[in-house]
Amino acid sequence: MANDITFNITTTRFDEHYAPSDSSRITTNFANLARGEHRQQNLRNALTMIDRRFNDLARWDNPTGDRYTLELDIISASLQFDDEGDDREFPLLEVLDIGIVDQSTGTRHQGIVGNNFSSYLRDYDFSVLLPAANAGGGGFTLPDGFGELHGKLFQHFLDSAAYKARFPKSPVICISVSTSKTYTRTDNHHPVLGVEYRQDDYSLTDQYFGQMGLQVRYFMPPGSVAPLAFYFRGDLLSDYSTLELIGTISTMEAFQKIYRPEIYNANSAAANVYSPTLDQQDFSRTEIGYDREERSQLAKTQGAYTAEHFVKPHGDVLDAWAANYSVSPR
Repeated sequence: MANDITFNITTTRFDEHYAPSDSSRITTNFANLARGEHRQQNLRNALTMIDRRFNDLARWDNPTGDRYTLELDIISASLQFDDEGDDREFPLLEVLDIGIVDQSTGTRHQGIVGNNFSSYLRDYDFSVLLPAANAGGGGFTLPDGFGELHGKLFQHFLDSAAYKARFPKSPVICISVSTSKTYTRTDNHHPVLGVEYRQDDYSLTDQYFGQMGLQVRYFMPPGSVAPLAFYFRGDLLSDYSTLELIGTISTMEAFQKIYRPEIYNANSAAANVYSPTLDQQDFSRTEIGYDREERSQLAKTQGAYTAEHFVKPHGDVLDAWAANYSVSPR
């Protein structure tokens, strides 16, 4: 059944001229930044934040702090079915690809793909299935098989010919730590990723990414005020170069300062035992507009869209495919 599902990859440059396509998931963080009266200034400011943070972390042979600039591409992967009909292709996910340009030598380095992660099917799982399973009260419960289809499709994408032809390494997804968990600082310190934090109780997001074949570690990079969650295959510390890791840190830390300034633009750094919260007031806002409430509401709309155009028309095919799918050995 695996041959019934293939993937098509398209690329959109994320720069100050970026405008979301009709097929782009409208709650994606990129699209949220690229709307409104000040859209171009939003984008320009975000990209400037990213470049400055990259050069701050890559200080060697960089006396003026402007040696590097990043080129960001939104990678959209659509899932294609063998059957006919209007819904034979569905926008499965979007991630971010990073190119690192050394303006001193003219050399271009490949960064890490992944970083941000956007998925219609995840909207369906978290905004349709999960609320329905808990509508009756009686304590929190997970729907049967929660996240399994999404996890298998994601791993199938990473093992696909379309992915391997484009990307030489596995992705790293970098997002905020959970506001429902507590993180403890360790003695482990990496020169680029920074100090490592750990927690004993994984969040629902951690478990969901686990079904996607990704493990998680939490690091607070030098100069940061809170740890980031890094989801990856393989060995995060050994599989990627210093510049690759800096590209992901600088990009995703800048976005998190915009999305969650209460945590990532706080005026004091995380303590040894750290419980992230969006309720504190001791933080600085960026001058970049971002509508968190709108994003939350639109996730429900897109979850319903996924039910109508993906789950319902292809449910039998998806169930049969998932039942026969096995993860490729690595």
